[in-house]
Amino acid sequence: MTHAAAAIRETVLEDLRKYYTEEQIVELTLVICLANFTNRFNDALQVTPDLG
Repeated sequence: MTHAAAAIRETVLEDLRKYYTEEQIVELTLVICLANFTNRFNDALQVTPDLG
């Protein structure tokens, strides 16, 4: 999804639909995209995590 979102094949979606509802697939996709955004944003700004 990260490298070629437009290239995701229908068979992948069919496999996901065997186990997840459409709503769950949307939520899963959103979480993946959010994690990807966060990683790229932090990398671009050279942010290091505060491990407390």
